[in-house]
Amino acid sequence: MSNGILGIGISGLAAAQAGLVTTGHNIANASTAGYHRQSIHQGTAPPLLTGSGYIGQGTRVNTVLRAYSGFIEGQVGEAQAQASYFAAYYAQLAEIDNVVADSQVGLSSALQEFFASTQGVATDPSSMPARQLMLAAGETLASRFNLLGARFDEARAGVDTKVRNVIGEINSYAQQIAALNTSIVAAQQNPAQPPNDLLDRRDLMINQLNRLVGATAVAQSDGSIDVFIGNGQSLVIGRQVMTLTVAPSQADPSRLEVGYVSSGQTVPLQQASLRSGSLGALLAFRNGDLNAAQNALGRVAIGVGLGINNQHQLGQDLTGALGAAFFSFPAPAVIGNTGNTGSANLSAALADANALTVSEYRVDYDGSQYRVTRLSDDAVTVYATLPQTVDGITLALASGSPAAGDSFLIAPTRNIARGMTMALQDGASIAAAMPIRTAAAGGNTGSGRISAGTVDAPLPNVNLQQQVTITFTGANTFDISGTGTGNPSGLIYTAGASISYNGWTTQLQGNPAAGDVFTVSANSGGVADGRNARAMAGLQTSNILGNGTMDYQGAYSLMVATVGNRTQQFEIMARAQETVLDQALQAQQSMSGVNLDEEAASLLRYQQAYQASGKLIQISSALFQTLLELGR
Repeated sequence: MSNGILGIGISGLAAAQAGLVTTGHNIANASTAGYHRQSIHQGTAPPLLTGSGYIGQGTRVNTVLRAYSGFIEGQVGEAQAQASYFAAYYAQLAEIDNVVADSQVGLSSALQEFFASTQGVATDPSSMPARQLMLAAGETLASRFNLLGARFDEARAGVDTKVRNVIGEINSYAQQIAALNTSIVAAQQNPAQPPNDLLDRRDLMINQLNRLVGATAVAQSDGSIDVFIGNGQSLVIGRQVMTLTVAPSQADPSRLEVGYVSSGQTVPLQQASLRSGSLGALLAFRNGDLNAAQNALGRVAIGVGLGINNQHQLGQDLTGALGAAFFSFPAPAVIGNTGNTGSANLSAALADANALTVSEYRVDYDGSQYRVTRLSDDAVTVYATLPQTVDGITLALASGSPAAGDSFLIAPTRNIARGMTMALQDGASIAAAMPIRTAAAGGNTGSGRISAGTVDAPLPNVNLQQQVTITFTGANTFDISGTGTGNPSGLIYTAGASISYNGWTTQLQGNPAAGDVFTVSANSGGVADGRNARAMAGLQTSNILGNGTMDYQGAYSLMVATVGNRTQQFEIMARAQETVLDQALQAQQSMSGVNLDEEAASLLRYQQAYQASGKLIQISSALFQTLLELGR
C-alpha cells in the first residue's frame, strides 16, 4: 500500500512540477511576439486491478498543448494582409498628395503667373520688359512641370525600391518557414506531442509574410505546411522554397515585375493576382493611381504646350516673322515589347490635346490587324492598317514590319511634364501680333465694317499675307480678288458670316454700299499689335481639354482632387481595416494570449498541488516506517 501511495504522490508531484514549469514558461513569454499560451493536459494513470476492484495509481501528463484556433489565426492573417495593403497604399498616395497640393510646388500659381504675363504683353506688345517677363514666366511654368514630373519619377523609383526590399523580406521569411518545417517534421515524431514553440515561431513567420504579400497556409499530414500567394502560386512546399525576384517587364523595361526564379530564368507572375499585403499595394498603386496622376499631369503639360504653340505660330513677332514654337516637349513614348520578333518600329504623335485621356495603350498585332487596348478600361479598337488616330494620338508604322504576337506600349503623356522646356529664348520673337490686318477704304459710302480677322490653323499658308480685296458690286453681292483666293465673284453678302481665304477668317457687318472696298493684307510694322497675345491669354479659360469640358486649371484641379479623394478614401479604409485587425487580434489574445492574473492563480494552484503531493509522499514514508518498526 505504501508503494501505491508513494507512486501516486510522485505522479502528482511530477504533474504539479510540469504545471509549474509550463505556467512559468507562459509568464516568461507573456510579451513574446507570436507566443500562444500553453497548458498541460493531464490524465489518470492506468489503475491497478485488485480483489477489491481497480485502485487508482495517480496521474500523468499526456502532453503540453497550446491554445490555438486555426479559424481565428486565419482571420488574423487575412485582416493583417488587408490592413497592410491599405496602410501601404495610403502611405504612397499621401506622398504624391502632399506634392500636388503644395502651393509652393503645385502648378496653379505658375499657370496664373504665365497667363498674367501673356496679358501684359497683349496690353503693351512693344514693351521688351513685358516680353522678357513672359519668357521668364514661361520658363518658370516649364520648370514647375519638370519639378512635378521629377517628383512622380521619384515616387515611381521609390516604389521599385520598396518592391525590391519587400521581395527580399518575403524570400527571407519563406526560407525560415521551410527551415522550421524541417525542424517540426523531425521533432513531431509522435503527432500527439506537438513542438509548440516551433509551431509558434512558424506561425509568426506566416503572419509576417501576410503583412507583405498575403499568404495561404495549408497544413500537411507530416506537420509541415505549404504556403501559397496570389492566385495559388506556391512559395513554400514542405522544405522547398520558390524564390521570388524582380526583373524589368517585357512590356515596359522601365517597370519592375515580380516573378519566380526557375532554372536560372525569371518566370513573371501575374501582377494583378497579388492583391493583398504591402507588395500588392505597391504594385496596384504604381500601375493605378501613380500612372493616372502622372499621365494627368502630362495631359495638362501637353494642353498648355500644344495650345500655346499652336496659337503662337499663328502670330507675328517684332521682326515681322511668323511665330515659332514657344514650348518644346517630347513625343509620346512608344515602348516595344522585348519579346517582339518583328522589325516594326511604331511612332506616336500628338494630334489633338482635347481628345487626350490619362490612359496608356497597348497595341497588339495578330498577323493581320492591330488591336489597340485602352488600359484604363480595356476598351479595344481594331484596325487593319496604320496610321490611325486614337484619343488624340496618331499611331503609325515608322519602319519595318510587325510579326504576329508583337506588342507595343503607348504612353502618350507619361514623360511630357518631365521633358517640357522653353523653345523660345528671345523676347522679340514672341509673336504677339497677328500677321494680317484688315481695313475699309476711306471712300466707302456704306456703313459696312470689317472685323480684325483671325488666322486659321494649321500653318503655313503660303498666301497668308498676300493682299486680298473685297469689292461690293451691289448692296448684297461682292467679289474677292487677290493671289491665292481663286478670285470668286458674285458672292452673296450675309451680315456676320465668316469669309475665309488664304488661311485667315474675317466677318463683315453693317450695310455696305455698291463700290465699297475692304482689304486684308500683311500686318507690316505691327509692333503695337497684341491680338495674338490676347488670343494666347484667352486660352487660360478655354475648355480645350477633356473633349471640351475643362480648361488648364480645371484639368489640374481635377488631378489634385482625384489624388486627394483617393488619399482620403484609403485613409478611411486603412483606419477601418486597422479596427478589423484589432478585433481579430483581441479575439486571438482572448483565446491564446497570456493573462498574468490567470497564470498567477495557476501558480498557486500548482504550488498547492505540489505541496499536497509532497505531503502524501511524507505520509507514505511514515507508513512504511511503521511497518518496519512492527517487524522488529
